[in-house]
Amino acid sequence: MKLYDELVARGLIAQVTNEEEIREMIDNGKATFYIGFDPTADSLHVGHFMALCLMKRLQMAGNRPIALIGGGTGMVGDPSGRSDMRTMMTPETIQHNCDCFKKQMERFIEFGEGKAMMVNNADWLMNLNYVELLREVGACFSVNNMLRAECYKQRMEKGLSFLEFNYMIMQSYDFYYLFQHYNCNMQFGGNDQWSNMLGGTELIRRKLGQDAHAMTITLLLNSEGKKMGKTAAGAVWLDPNKTSPYDFYQYWRNVEDADVLKCIRMLTFLPLEQIDEMDQWEGSQLNRAKEILAYELTALVHGKEEAEKAQAAAKALFAGGGDRSSMPTTTLCQDDFCEGKIGLLDLLVKCGLCPSKGEARRLVQQGGVSVNDAKVTDVNAQFCCQDCGADGAIIKKGKKVFHCVKIAE
Repeated sequence: MKLYDELVARGLIAQVTNEEEIREMIDNGKATFYIGFDPTADSLHVGHFMALCLMKRLQMAGNRPIALIGGGTGMVGDPSGRSDMRTMMTPETIQHNCDCFKKQMERFIEFGEGKAMMVNNADWLMNLNYVELLREVGACFSVNNMLRAECYKQRMEKGLSFLEFNYMIMQSYDFYYLFQHYNCNMQFGGNDQWSNMLGGTELIRRKLGQDAHAMTITLLLNSEGKKMGKTAAGAVWLDPNKTSPYDFYQYWRNVEDADVLKCIRMLTFLPLEQIDEMDQWEGSQLNRAKEILAYELTALVHGKEEAEKAQAAAKALFAGGGDRSSMPTTTLCQDDFCEGKIGLLDLLVKCGLCPSKGEARRLVQQGGVSVNDAKVTDVNAQFCCQDCGADGAIIKKGKKVFHCVKIAE
C-alpha cells in the first residue's frame, strides 16, 4: 500500500485540495510540508501526537518536514476553537517554549541538513511593515469570506478583537513565505485550521499565479486530538517532568473501549494487517489492545526502557504486587501539614489527582478514592505523617490510577 492510501486507511485525512497531485507527491517523497505549533506552553502534549506521528511517517517515506514554531503568531493567539482571548506571552516565554518543543520533537523526526527543519515565524512576521503588509497581502483577502470562516464563528458572539482577526492573514503569510524561501509545497493542520490553510493556498495563487503548487490537507481528528491532551487532573504532557512515563502509560491504558482501535490505527506504527485483525477483538481482548496502545506510545515518547518499566509497574499493581518503582510519587514536607495533619482533599490536589478541591470532594463522595486499599468516603478525612509509613502511602483514584505519597526525610 502506498503512503497516501495508508494515511487514508488509518483515518488521518479528512479534506484535501488537488488530491491526485498530493497523492503523487507524498508517495514519491516530493513533498516539503509544514505543520505549525503555537508555543503556548513549555511542553507538547498528547493533543500534538497525531501531527508528530504524521511528520514521522512522511519523513520515513522521503518527504521533508518543516516544524513551524509560532513565535510570531503566538504574540497574537489563535482564536480557533476558543470562546475567550488567549493570555499574552512575553517574547522570553515564547522563546523558552520553542526551545523545549525542539527537544521533544527530536524523538519523532530527524533534524539536519537535507532533513527536517525547524523555523520560527517570528523571524519574518516581527519584521513586517504594517503598511507594506496591507498593500501586499490585504487586497488578497475578502472580509466577508473571513467572517464566514469557522475559526471566527465562536468568537463573534462574545467579541472578536482586531488583533485576533489578523491571525488568518498571519498564518496565510506563513505558507506564502515558506513556499518562496523553503520550497514548501504542502501544509497540514486540523479541521479547525481549514479556513486559515485555504487562505494561505489562495494567497500563493493570487500573488504567484494559478500554476503555483500549494496544497492543503487536514487531519481527521487533530482538533479532537487537542482534547485528548486534557484529563480531569489537567494536561497529559510529553515532558516526563510534567507527566511521568507511568502516568503517560496509564492515560493510554485507560482509553475508552470504543476509541482504542481508532487510536492504535492512527497513532501507532503497527502494520495495518495486524491492526485489522484486532478489529475483531472484544471483551477482555480490548484490555490487551489497550496495553499494546499504551506500550507503543510510551516507547515512542519515552523510550522502550521506560515503557517496559511502566507496563511492569501497572501489571504488578493490578495483580496486587505493589511495585512502586515507576509509580508517580509526590513527596510532602512538614510545611504541607497543619498541626501534623493534611486533609484528604488537599492531598488529592497536591498529588495532581484532582485539579481542585471541588473536584476532589465529588470524587470522594462518589466512592472513587482509596488509601492503602481502604476506601475513604469522608471528605473531612485527615492523614498524618505516620499514615505514609516507610515506603509511602498508595492513593487509588477510581480503578486504574495509582499514586504514591511519601514524606521527605
